[in-house]
Amino acid sequence: MAAQPSHLHEPILFHRHARFSPARSWRATWRVYREPASWRMLALGFSAGLPLLLVLGTLSFWLREAGIDRATIGYLSWVGLVYAFKWLWAPLVDHLPLPLLTRRLGRRRSWLLLAQTLVMAGLVGMAFNDPLTSLQPVVWCALAVAFGSATQDIALDAFRIESADADRQAALAATYQTGYRLAMIWAGAGVLWIAARAQGDAPGYLHDAWQVAYCAMAASMLVGVLTVLLSREPAPHALPRARNAAEWLRGAVLAPFADFVRRYRAQALLILALIAVYRISDVVMGIMANPFYVDMGFTKDEVAAVTKVFGVIMTLAGAFLGGAMAMRWGVMRVLMLGAVLSAMSNLLFALLATRGHDLTALALVVSADNLAGGIASAAFIAYLSALTNVQYSATQYALFSSMMLLAPKWLAGFSGVFVDAHGYVDFFVATAALGLPVLLLVWAASRVPLRPRD
Repeated sequence: MAAQPSHLHEPILFHRHARFSPARSWRATWRVYREPASWRMLALGFSAGLPLLLVLGTLSFWLREAGIDRATIGYLSWVGLVYAFKWLWAPLVDHLPLPLLTRRLGRRRSWLLLAQTLVMAGLVGMAFNDPLTSLQPVVWCALAVAFGSATQDIALDAFRIESADADRQAALAATYQTGYRLAMIWAGAGVLWIAARAQGDAPGYLHDAWQVAYCAMAASMLVGVLTVLLSREPAPHALPRARNAAEWLRGAVLAPFADFVRRYRAQALLILALIAVYRISDVVMGIMANPFYVDMGFTKDEVAAVTKVFGVIMTLAGAFLGGAMAMRWGVMRVLMLGAVLSAMSNLLFALLATRGHDLTALALVVSADNLAGGIASAAFIAYLSALTNVQYSATQYALFSSMMLLAPKWLAGFSGVFVDAHGYVDFFVATAALGLPVLLLVWAASRVPLRPRD
């Protein structure tokens, strides 16, 4: 993408006050990562990222090892559609106080604690049901985890946006994303490592091993619980008291969406289209990644070791690099870079599919994929935060992040059927091709300046 004059086309991160940020040195840019707010976002990002794979990617590995067919695994990925509809109850999270909890903890922290408790309960329920004999209870518990996780995302996005000014949003996005990716590694590689240790030398599928692993994941949510209890509530924003239900509906549900449309008018459709498809390559491909590892003959230990060692290094590098580049060069340029890298990394998986059981190739592909994902996600979170009016932070951000998942999650449900019909190579090439329209949308959206918030 050709460089454009920053004062014309490069978005400025508006938060409480719309303003231009002065250029900063690299030393000052990196120093922001040492601030307490950044460390807090690291821990809360871990809490947010932990449940996702446990109801999607890791669950697909578990189901495939238990002998569940690929088509069923693909359809069960629709559990993830819960995240795409979280905007429906986001107004409640934004406005509704919880009895006892809100008075003691505040609006954001009380909803965070409730959501984290639901996630832990759902993970324990999944642990004590064997999908081989009780698939339906596993699915219901997975839905509970997804609902709790989506609710946590709503409250946490608002907590993050309200916790710092515009200058620090990209840095908070990077540390949040780092914690998120670390949790995904723990919920992907870590859970496989625990299950492998619990299984020992027992051959074949053993439910008890997965039971131990998922109970350990439920206990890992305590990282987020303790962080919420030890954090301070962001300065509350006064909410007008509604005189009746219709007035509450207008203020809590309709006003956030009307505000976004009013600020961007016809350009709102372009922005929503970009949000809807930006991560489509990664999301669609990700559902079949773990069944792919199983079918290629990689063991739980091999997948865990490669993801933990090589994946974590490249994810950390990508998230911090993406956040720093977004702060120094602007979000849209990094969005474009992330879109290109994400599509290219899917082509590497297509190449890996032709090599069979090649541990070195797996390490290289996973490293490249995590680097690309870290860069793209850090910039994308900063972009979504910049679009959000702090008066409606929870509801508007929930709308954006829901749009991000709706089409990709729906399409991903057919991934198992596609693999059965065409094989893994064609599948990975097709998911890479899904990223081509994204490049055009990023280019077009880069010409839409962010509107100051009232």
